[in-house]
Amino acid sequence: MAERSTAAVDVADNSGEQPLTAKADQSTADGVAKNPERDTDSVEAQGSGGTEGPGRKASPPELHSGHKLARRYRLEECVTRLDGFSSWRAVDEKLRRAVGVHVLPADHARARSVLAAARSSALLGDPRFVQVLDAVEENDLVYVVHEWLPDATELSTLLAVGPLEPHDAYQMVSQVASAMAAAHREGLAHLRLNPNAVLRASTGQWRIRGLAVNAALRGITSDTPQRTDTEAIGALLYAALTQRWPYESDAYGLSGLPKDIGLIPPDQVRAGVHRGLSELAMRALVNDGATASRHEAPCTTPEELVKAIGEMPRIRPPEPAFTAPPEYQRTTYQQGTYGRPAPHPGATQPIAPPPPPLQSRTGKALKWAVSALLIAALGLGSWQLADALMDQSGKSDDTNKSQTTDGGDKNAVKPKPTPIKIQNGQEFVAKGDAQSPGNVPKTYDGDASTYWKTKSFNEGPTIAPYKPGVGIVYDLGSAKELGSATIDLRYGGDHTTVELYTADSLSPASLDSMTKIGSATTTGTTATVKVGKPVKTQYVLVWLTAVPNSGYDSTLYASAGYKQAIGEVKFTG
Repeated sequence: MAERSTAAVDVADNSGEQPLTAKADQSTADGVAKNPERDTDSVEAQGSGGTEGPGRKASPPELHSGHKLARRYRLEECVTRLDGFSSWRAVDEKLRRAVGVHVLPADHARARSVLAAARSSALLGDPRFVQVLDAVEENDLVYVVHEWLPDATELSTLLAVGPLEPHDAYQMVSQVASAMAAAHREGLAHLRLNPNAVLRASTGQWRIRGLAVNAALRGITSDTPQRTDTEAIGALLYAALTQRWPYESDAYGLSGLPKDIGLIPPDQVRAGVHRGLSELAMRALVNDGATASRHEAPCTTPEELVKAIGEMPRIRPPEPAFTAPPEYQRTTYQQGTYGRPAPHPGATQPIAPPPPPLQSRTGKALKWAVSALLIAALGLGSWQLADALMDQSGKSDDTNKSQTTDGGDKNAVKPKPTPIKIQNGQEFVAKGDAQSPGNVPKTYDGDASTYWKTKSFNEGPTIAPYKPGVGIVYDLGSAKELGSATIDLRYGGDHTTVELYTADSLSPASLDSMTKIGSATTTGTTATVKVGKPVKTQYVLVWLTAVPNSGYDSTLYASAGYKQAIGEVKFTG
């Protein structure tokens, strides 16, 4: 049973500047590529200092749909064919999941540099980058296999609708800058960082594709890689704020700036742009000087850009729109007109005053009669109550003589279960990839509308043998006596199995190092796992071993398949 990934695809086509006039090189063995490469590699459009190195263009390998590489990767669709290499959507038949593949001849002038870049990128292992899965030279071919992430959206696609909200732009530049700073610390540069290379996953996380590999495929190098990537991040932020490309040339579906006016701050291009983000974009773009507004020092490395972002006041997400409830309307029954025709529209309906109390001679007599009856009833009830108490007292004496201490303990009221507050949580990965580690806090934030979700699986409900399970380890703050756990689930159906384990830390070594203390199976949207004998522990693993089948979830952007999402987890002692 293979996982179906839930983010966006890494293909070679992440340039997007201008369409090529000659399309002969874009045709494939099975037709014309649906998404032909649009690449001029002009420094002006790219906005970077990268240059293309010299090299002989080798003829592309003759491949077609259905061709298999390493008897494992079956090519499905050619996405790009350009400059001697091609990019494909493929299927890993061993793991039964979609992947992307770059293919070029082994005698291509850039084959060695592509292999080196792919292997270096794979060693980084940073989840903020689309991962390289394999890099192989075989049968006169060099091919690089990478993640295929269909559920993410390119920044260029988002900007086709309009500029980003300030909070989204802040999150984008913050995550991209910190990811590139980490890459440069390991000696890796991107050099082709543009709106097609930056993706927003369904979880809201921003990811970068083509680290080192896309530049190597095109022979792009730079004498100042940190400055090149920093200026590219500034261009991304500029585009996100203004929906304009910060150079004179149009690129990535965005209009360039008017000619002969130079680079002007984003808040002068579009009204309502966040002032702090506008200045940040200029500090990254204008590397030869300071910004026009505050004369701040330019940022020439991703590390400096991360520091500048950290010094900014945090931009909070917009408040959800509040819709006032409709004005309360009393029903005709409450207005005392039930059974009568409704008044004409706009007419004021008089409200009848309450009837006066009983003041006549008959009314007074009636009140005295009712009072007498009540007094008689109270007297009779008191006599019966006293008689019953006397009988009970006699029985109690006899009972107390024969009652043992053990019997008294059995009749004692059991203490009410007390809730245990979760202090922290971390996803536990026993095998393969993580599910959505960034959403773990949503399972104990008190908001039932937020979720941590699994990926979608092709088969089920049992996740094994491809994964022993998926789940989260929770920190209760200190050792607490645990009695039960209640787990809010998003998807019902046949069926969900939840198991509880005690762990020795928030990051246990393996599933075998933990002790199972309870399990439950449900077809509904709530699972309650009771611990047979209360145990004392600080760390608890909530572990899913079976998940139901459900269709596409547009709210969580979750693909159809066997999957589950956890809303709130509550522990009681």
